[in-house]
Amino acid sequence: MDAIFPFIAANRLGAANSFYATVDVSKCEEIITQKRAEGMRGLGMMHLFMATYVRVVSQRPGINRYIRGQRLYARNNIEICMTIKKALKLNAPESVIKICAIPHDTLPMIYDSLTKILEQNKQKGDQNSMDVFARLLVNLPRVFLKSTVGTIRFLDYFGMLPRSLTNLSPFHGSMFLSNLGSLGIPPVVHHLYSFGNLPMFITMGRKRTEYVLNSEGEVEKKRLIDFTFTCDDRICDGHYYASAFKLFKRILENPEQLFDPPKTVVQDIH
Repeated sequence: MDAIFPFIAANRLGAANSFYATVDVSKCEEIITQKRAEGMRGLGMMHLFMATYVRVVSQRPGINRYIRGQRLYARNNIEICMTIKKALKLNAPESVIKICAIPHDTLPMIYDSLTKILEQNKQKGDQNSMDVFARLLVNLPRVFLKSTVGTIRFLDYFGMLPRSLTNLSPFHGSMFLSNLGSLGIPPVVHHLYSFGNLPMFITMGRKRTEYVLNSEGEVEKKRLIDFTFTCDDRICDGHYYASAFKLFKRILENPEQLFDPPKTVVQDIH
């Protein structure tokens, strides 16, 4: 069934499942406050979500698989895509960046990588290869643009796209992360792309405060974030996904472990 399913659900739009969850980020906020005071300027929930995803992949590598040409593959790297605005203005240009990681990476490593990429891209003009390539495509006449995209799709299906293109493509990678909390809105259930090989889209909402009763009947203040997963149902089964989602939540609720590499890294099946 695992081999047949990609032929039945031929694209990600028909194989997408969505999952909605809420996580207590009280400890995350404590760590963010402490580390900012120690010099990690700009550290935020985006960094912790990325580092948590990388740590989950180190233990549940199946969520990092992908479908190409109706075949299932285990990925040998971790690539996180995200959209950034070059300025917080309504008509400011956007760009997509890609952060590369390995399963042993810690939160400070993710922070350093993202900080460096943001500094390079939050400038005027086309600052990365994706911007330049997109501008080249959009300047083609529509009939040539359509045929060019069709050729790219054909090459992608058979795994013949050069690595130089997949490296800059926002549609190829392990996961796309969107921080809608920075816009002050709840997380949306985002679609997966029918092009490329991205198997997962995570959106984060804004932080909120909630007062709840604990087991002793006392009122406790909780700092919460709502988030959604949209994932490709063809890369692993529901039990595996459930285990990965639970681990994701446990790590975010105990984020101090992200400052040390994982004790072991689980290898995916061939």
